[in-house]
Amino acid sequence: MAVAHFYVKAGIYAVMFLLSFAGMSALDYNRFLKQGHAVQAQILYALMVMALAWMSGSFIISFIYM
Repeated sequence: MAVAHFYVKAGIYAVMFLLSFAGMSALDYNRFLKQGHAVQAQILYALMVMALAWMSGSFIISFIYM
């Protein structure tokens, strides 16, 4: 049973990661970043996508298991 819970949670987080990535692509965040800092901008983008996926995934998982 614990393995099933793991796969459900991993699936939810994976789906939310993809949805977060698609949602973040709609934003024009280049306006807020300095010129010449492409690597830092990519790191920030990846961290923001992961944070959004974790928050939204945790929100959905809390409804399923609570």
